[in-house]
Amino acid sequence: MFGFLFFACLSVLLAVLFIPRDWSTKFGNELPQAPPVRLISRHELSLYDGEEGSRGLYLAILGQVFDVNKGHKHYGPGGAYHFMTGKDASLAFITGDFTESGQTDDVSGLSPLQVVALYDWLAFYQKDYNPVGRVTGRFYTDSGQPTEALLQVEASLAEGQRLKAQSQAEREHFPACNSEWSAARGGRVWCSSKSGGVERDWTGVPRKLFTPGSSGSRCVCVQDPSTAENPNLQEYQDCSPHADSCPIGE
Repeated sequence: MFGFLFFACLSVLLAVLFIPRDWSTKFGNELPQAPPVRLISRHELSLYDGEEGSRGLYLAILGQVFDVNKGHKHYGPGGAYHFMTGKDASLAFITGDFTESGQTDDVSGLSPLQVVALYDWLAFYQKDYNPVGRVTGRFYTDSGQPTEALLQVEASLAEGQRLKAQSQAEREHFPACNSEWSAARGGRVWCSSKSGGVERDWTGVPRKLFTPGSSGSRCVCVQDPSTAENPNLQEYQDCSPHADSCPIGE
C-alpha cells in the first residue's frame, strides 16, 4: 500500500514539473490585461463642461482627465469651480488666475516648489475622483506617450521635492524664533523648546539666517551659539551671543 501511494505522488509531481509553459493559455487562464488608456482630444474634452447638452463633467490636470460629476454642485454650472471643467487649466490651480488667459495647461513658468504643489492637487483628484483617460496635446502624444513638456515638469517635480526636503531639514536644524512687537516696548525675538513648531530638548539662541542670493533674513534658533562655521548666520546687534531673547528694531 505504501509503495502504491509513493508512486502515485511521484506521478503527480512529475506531471506538474512537465506541464507545458503555455498551460495557463491552453486552459483559458491567461492573466487579465489592463484596458488601454482612453485618449481624449481637447475638442472632445470640451464637450464635458456640464453645460446643456454636454456629455458630462470632466476636467484635466497635467493631462490626466477625471470625471468630477459627483461634485456637480462645485463643478456644474453655477459652481465655484465650473470654469475648470471641459479643459486642462493646470496653471490656474497654482496662480489663482481664473481668467480665460489663466486657464491654461502651460506650466513651464512654475517654480519647482510650485510644481510640487500642483502635484498635490493631482493627488487629490486621483484619490477622490475616477480617472477616465488622458488628454492629448501638451502632455501626451496622440499615441498616449509622455511629451517632452511632461518630462520637463517631472524633472521640475523631482527638484521641488529635493528643495522641500532640504527646507524641512533646515527648519528642524534651525527652527524659527518666536517674535512679538508692541508700540511701547518695540520688537523682540526669542527661542523656546517649541518655537518654530519644532519640539526639541534644547532652547537655542536667536540668529539671523541669510539665504544665499537673497538680501533678506529670518530669525532662527541655533543650538550652538558659535556662528563661525556658518557664514549665513549672524548675531543680533546689541544682544548677548548667549541670550535666548533679543530686541529688534522697528
